[in-house]
Amino acid sequence: MSTEIDPLSLASFAAVGIAAGLVGCFAVARRMALAADALSHVALPGIGIAIAFHIHPLVGAVAMLVFGALLVWALEEATRASTETVIGVVFSAALAAGTLLTSGSDLVDALFGHPGAPAGIEAGVALVAAAAIVAFVITSRHRLVVALVSPDLARTSGIDVRRLNLVFLQVFALTIALGLRYLGVLLMGSLLIIPAATAKRLSVGLGSMLVISAAVAVTCGLGGAALAAWRHTEPGPVVVLLAAGIFAASLLRRERGK
Repeated sequence: MSTEIDPLSLASFAAVGIAAGLVGCFAVARRMALAADALSHVALPGIGIAIAFHIHPLVGAVAMLVFGALLVWALEEATRASTETVIGVVFSAALAAGTLLTSGSDLVDALFGHPGAPAGIEAGVALVAAAAIVAFVITSRHRLVVALVSPDLARTSGIDVRRLNLVFLQVFALTIALGLRYLGVLLMGSLLIIPAATAKRLSVGLGSMLVISAAVAVTCGLGGAALAAWRHTEPGPVVVLLAAGIFAASLLRRERGK
């Protein structure tokens, strides 16, 4: 069996892994573990609309995710409900609408990912977007931590908490969009949460947590892609199972270390 993988796929997987690992750390810290999975479903209606108008599905997915994140932020600010509650409501409506608009093989690809190498322009856009996400997390990590620990202290320090929350939600949504081709709507949330959850157990500070989470996500992405190519199957489930295995190993290591 052939084990060759297209270089663009490897580069895209690595970029998605780094972005997901970094953003996932703050998603876990903000208790958005379930929100990552729920928000990814918001892409479904966008995919269905894009297919109906013969537009690239990822264009529709990105547009709907960005709009969904903006809607979640607006509802959260207006109602003062928790982020997970608002995302849960938006997710339910989006999933229902997406199921009506998308069917057949298009629905399967949207849910579980579409195998195959990305086009050159698609890979290029993904790499640029991933670089922007990484730059945002690195430059804003201290502001994100202060806003998380004490919003009042953050405001006193001159941090616009509302704007920071909006930008983070948009970055969160964009990160989900980057991995939809490979993991689909159902599985992309796992690449955001599982590496970050693993890193949280093994790290001793924010810096090490970010590094470990990104390393685990990249390892799972590239390793899952290689195993999937060898087995001639979709990479999404393999990536998630590999990530879950690493998380289970981290549990055993912590228990033995006590």
